[in-house]
Amino acid sequence: MLYWLLLTLAIAAEIIGTVLMKWSSVNGGSAGYIFMLGMVALSYIFLSFAVKRIALGVAYAMWEGVGILFITLLSVTLFDETLSAMKMAGLITLVAGIILIKSGTLVRKEGHHGRL
Repeated sequence: MLYWLLLTLAIAAEIIGTVLMKWSSVNGGSAGYIFMLGMVALSYIFLSFAVKRIALGVAYAMWEGVGILFITLLSVTLFDETLSAMKMAGLITLVAGIILIKSGTLVRKEGHHGRL
């Protein structure tokens, strides 16, 4: 459960960092960019801990996919970007892909440590 929480934090940090990137480019000022860099770094740190127990393909698909989903929705809400039918179809396909990747992966046992 801890590793799923870490993945959730990684996703949240990625979303915040990316939205701050757009916000900073629209509003100017370097403080937003500095905070963005911190959030992106935190996102990768949390993700690196999450993949200790969550399959890399699942973690990355969820990190990137859920991030894209929420970043797109926030860009429509906060920055008045458009959400065309094609973008909506892409988001639906993205969610379906995440679900398929997650459901097609076996849960890793707590005591098992894979070796490269």
